[in-house]
Amino acid sequence: MHTISALPGNTYAATATAARFDLYVFIHKALREFMHHTVAAVGAMDVDDAGERADVLDQVELLLATLRGHVQHENDFIHTAIEARRPGGAADTAGDHVEHLEAIANLEDETHALRTAAPAQRALLALRLYRHLAAFVGENLLHMQVEETRNNAALWALYRDDELVALHDRLMATIPPQEMALVVRWLAVALSVPELAILFADLRAKAPPQAVEALLGVVRQQVSAPRWARLAQAIGREA
Repeated sequence: MHTISALPGNTYAATATAARFDLYVFIHKALREFMHHTVAAVGAMDVDDAGERADVLDQVELLLATLRGHVQHENDFIHTAIEARRPGGAADTAGDHVEHLEAIANLEDETHALRTAAPAQRALLALRLYRHLAAFVGENLLHMQVEETRNNAALWALYRDDELVALHDRLMATIPPQEMALVVRWLAVALSVPELAILFADLRAKAPPQAVEALLGVVRQQVSAPRWARLAQAIGREA
């Protein structure tokens, strides 16, 4: 697994001025928001409130399923693209993915254990899940930083932007509507309004109008009225 010391040089400065198509930036913002929110929810959970416990554990399971799918998307599309033109170029993050899938399975087991635990066991199991989930999220944050710097550097060296856009579109075409709605729910609060405008301009160009409207409805449910008004103005839609 990666640590901060493993990142060479000022990687933030290296990417801050790169005017290249970034496959990672939007989805990683959404996943960071989803992960942070879920860790906080587990930490604040009243284990003796059946409804709250069920809702939080449902969210944990949904997060873990989303992260498993994200690993698969990156393996199938991004790592495959890097390896096609630079054999071994995605080895580090591919190795991380193997560990992540094992960690996801362990966290799913812990979630199930808490869901079915006797009352006297709940507090201890909840604390265990909270700490293990937080550690897993911490590793993911470092992992995503490596992807956004090293893997992007490889992609930008090996592919033109039009090729990366085409790769992104092929990946997006494999995502079913329910998964897309979930991702947009977190994108709504993780992206800036200008970024959301870019996202929906792209969706309007490539997706059926009814699908775009449904996703805009997801966004509207998640954001404040002023934020929605700014987005509507940015995309030329009535608030």
